[in-house]
Amino acid sequence: MTVKLAIFDCDGTLVDSQANICMAMEHAFEAAGLPPPLRHDIRRVVGLSLVESMRVLLPEGDDICHHDLAEHYRAAFLKLRNNGLVDEPLYDGIAALLSELDEDGWHLGVATGKSDRGLIRCLDHHAIKGLFVSLQTPDRHPSKPHPSMVYQALADAGANASDAVVIGDTVYDIHMGRAAGTRTVGVNWGYHDVAELRAAGADYIAESIDDLKAYLKDFA
Repeated sequence: MTVKLAIFDCDGTLVDSQANICMAMEHAFEAAGLPPPLRHDIRRVVGLSLVESMRVLLPEGDDICHHDLAEHYRAAFLKLRNNGLVDEPLYDGIAALLSELDEDGWHLGVATGKSDRGLIRCLDHHAIKGLFVSLQTPDRHPSKPHPSMVYQALADAGANASDAVVIGDTVYDIHMGRAAGTRTVGVNWGYHDVAELRAAGADYIAESIDDLKAYLKDFA
């Protein structure tokens, strides 16, 4: 029996978390005595692992600096959470889409730049964790666009790459899926422009949740 697998990115695809990420990143740089990056630049690195994000945002820094910034970010995000300031709403229509896919026999996975802890908290908060057969993060894998997370999701689901699709809002998601041999869908409600997703080689651009639903319904 063919196993169809949809692997979703989280930030910018399932949930809108840019406000939290930008605030935590600004606090991290300030804690290190550095001027914070522009929010446009912060949104550009959403999806990468923390250390890789710091390398992109501060290319002149060394490895110790990048790891220190990552720790400052974790501390800043935890402080925001403890103060009740973390808000990661699901995009409208995502919960219904996931439920319909599950009912239609799809296997679902997540491949994200979040930590294990952050991803679990997010999915539990929205009561959707049980819909996923595979949850992959940089805690156990190289950063996107390395295909390691997709390979593990395929193994967890017992799916072939030809029967799987990676769905995300950044070029890192598209490159990751292409490297793993899956089909790829870019969504237009996240943090990278549609033109960039097309240039990265996305097989399809979903202009809305309904558009994504129609594409997956016809997936064969």
